[in-house]
Amino acid sequence: MLFRRLARRLALASASPTALAATIALASAAFVCTTSLTGCQDKDQEISGQIRIATGNPGAVYHRYGTVYADLLRQRSPKIHATVMPTAASAENVLMIKRGTADVAFTQADAVTADDAASVATLARLYEDCLHLVVRADDPIRSIADLRGKKVSIGGVGSGTEVTAIRLLTVTAADQDRPVAVQDLTIERWGLDSSTEALKDGTIDAFFFSGGLPVDLIATLAKQLPVRLIDLGRYVIPMRRAFGDHYTERVVPKTTYGIAPAVSIGIPNYLVVPTTMPSQTAYALTEVLLSGKGDLAAAHPVGASLNRRDAISTPPLPLHPGAARYYRDVKI
Repeated sequence: MLFRRLARRLALASASPTALAATIALASAAFVCTTSLTGCQDKDQEISGQIRIATGNPGAVYHRYGTVYADLLRQRSPKIHATVMPTAASAENVLMIKRGTADVAFTQADAVTADDAASVATLARLYEDCLHLVVRADDPIRSIADLRGKKVSIGGVGSGTEVTAIRLLTVTAADQDRPVAVQDLTIERWGLDSSTEALKDGTIDAFFFSGGLPVDLIATLAKQLPVRLIDLGRYVIPMRRAFGDHYTERVVPKTTYGIAPAVSIGIPNYLVVPTTMPSQTAYALTEVLLSGKGDLAAAHPVGASLNRRDAISTPPLPLHPGAARYYRDVKI
């Protein structure tokens, strides 16, 4: 309505330079006022209510990260009731977002597809996981090919570890030198806590786990039992060719667990929300996340990886419009 009136005034004032200049100034002021109010709706409105955060295994990074993030949200506003939910992790978390049983969730990039973009959006890219393949140090297993006939945990049902491990075993099945496929292994689908215990008591021969460095339970295991990491470097390029560019080569250094270094497969992690989340809520959640980097880094080293420039790269999912507005406002 305001702009229609201004348009009529512009038409009437066109014959008079003085009147025209005054009307243009009024229109500019109206535009600034309107856009400022629109921005304030997202930046300054206090969010409240329940924020359910789907994380992962209590002994892994998602859960620690999510716990600190929940604390930051509560500090932001006493009206926020942030709860942290342990889960099987990535794949289950994405389903919880789609079903409306979680408001915020952690997921690996390879646990989502372009089809999920209709219902799932991102707040940020957080850090990279490393896919671990852990065996006892005295076991003759030296490569994935040596897993043939062995009992192996590939991660809990609904975990990102399960997704990545299955993809890796699909790639190794096509290895011309020493192929090994899922059907060549005795598969267990256990979470990290059960997998570490099973390796200690000899119930399994190896386990996969995808997590940010260091994974606390693997660090604890390495102090209790001599273990090794199997080098996965030769499969990074085949994984990229088969499943996408988000897979990278990452080295797990000796300093991480006090054991021999190994090349791992890196996978980005995202913080996701429903596409239906109000813009001002997504804006506030993103602001709390990025402003809390120091607290996140103090809780776990991967928290230091969070930065605004990398945070916006979240293929195949889009940034939530509220999150995108935050990044524009802070001028990446």
